[in-house]
Order: sequence, then C-alpha cells, then structure tokens
Amino acid sequence: MNTGESLRPAVRPPWLAPLVDNVNRVPDAYRRRVPPELRAVLAGAGQVADAARTGRDAAVLVLFSGPHVDHPPGEVPGDADLLLTVRAGTLRHHAGQAAFPGGAADPEDTGPVATALREAREETGIDPARLHPLVTLDRMFIPPSGFHVVPVLAYSPDPGPVAVVSDSETALVARVPLRAFVNPRNRLMVYRGTALRRYAGPAFLLNEMLVWGFTGHVISAMLDVAGWARPWDTENVRELDEAMALVGDDSEEPL
Repeated sequence: MNTGESLRPAVRPPWLAPLVDNVNRVPDAYRRRVPPELRAVLAGAGQVADAARTGRDAAVLVLFSGPHVDHPPGEVPGDADLLLTVRAGTLRHHAGQAAFPGGAADPEDTGPVATALREAREETGIDPARLHPLVTLDRMFIPPSGFHVVPVLAYSPDPGPVAVVSDSETALVARVPLRAFVNPRNRLMVYRGTALRRYAGPAFLLNEMLVWGFTGHVISAMLDVAGWARPWDTENVRELDEAMALVGDDSEEPL
C-alpha cells in the first residue's frame, strides 16, 4: 500500500522478519477468524460508507519493541513487547476497550503513518523520533466508529517512557510482553451478548485488560502469519461481560 510516506521494512529485527516479510498475508489470516456472514455485513457497511462518503480515515500504531537480535524461528525474545492502551470509559466509541494507539486523520496529516505517529504521541507521550515505521496493512472498516483504519506496523529497540497523557481519552498505557499474547492460557473467544447474532472472535485475557474486537483480531492474525501462535482452546468461548469480569482475577492466571 502506497502511503506516500517513508516506510523502512529492512529496519526490522530478525525476529520480526516472518511478520514484516509476509504482511500481505495478514488480511487473509484476519478474515479466517470472521464468519462469512459477518464478513459480508462488514464489507457492505464499508461500501455504503464509501458511497456516502461518511467514513473517516484513521490509523493505528502497532508498535513492537525489543532487541535487534536474531532468534529461533517461531519464537520471540522474552523482552519483546507490544504497545497498547485502554480507552477511557467516557468515550463515545469503543469506551473501555483495549486498543492500539491511534485515531482519526487530521487535515495536516500526510497519510496513515503521520496519523498513527501523531495519535500515539498524543495518547501515550511516546517520542516518534525513536520509532521506525515498517509496513502498513490494508485499511479496514470499523462500523461502530465509521473509521477506515490503516494499521501501521513499527519497531523500536527502545521507545522510551510511555504513560497516559489525558485521562479523558485514555485509562491505561502498557507495553505488554509479546509472550503474553503467544501464551495459549491467555487466549479465548469472546462474543457480545447484546448483539442480534452471536459472533465470537479471538481475545486475550491479560492482567490489566481484555484485548478483543478489532485489536484482538489483528493481533491473532499477526501471530498466525509470524508463526508465533501456539495451539489454543478455541472452544473456550465467553460472553464479553463475563470475560471482562475475569480481568485481574488471579484464579484465571493471565500473564
């Protein structure tokens, strides 16, 4: 995808190579976890938004941090991590959800990379000068917010300090160990009990957050493409509120 901005995939460390070099496979891995009837609904909603010009361009930063070292295939360094936020509970869309830092494009943004870096700085205080944008994924339409989102994969050997900048937008900022997503014990399927139809998607139950929805789907797809995924219990299906209640529950042993 041509963003008109500087992307440097060669900067990635060796352990990120299986993902970065095969990033074109991520959309298919994403779609495999989405039931065909739901894919049709999402595609239709995106087409309607395009035709009516009601969708807004947006981008998220998918930031991997860790040492620039080689590593055995299918494994990640113990100190590699992924930057996530938990959105404030007062927001209009996706309130209280774990998410990649990001948001809507501003008129002065030169493209998705600029949007992702700006939003990440505004939400987490991260220094964009420390980050290396690598590649972008195809844009995806998110019906609840009406955003056409482009995930921007980036790498930093040391991103520096991160923290909540504004508690009106963000409740939590965390660099989550990548191995926490790989760990099969932390994986489950989640569905919304309030939905007219039950569609369960991949999720991750961690100490401080439940990662589900768009973010959970993208992470699950990246694990599959990179060869980091381990066999996990896809029959462990929970209703969203039930799963959220387990966050911080030591008996569930999330890591």
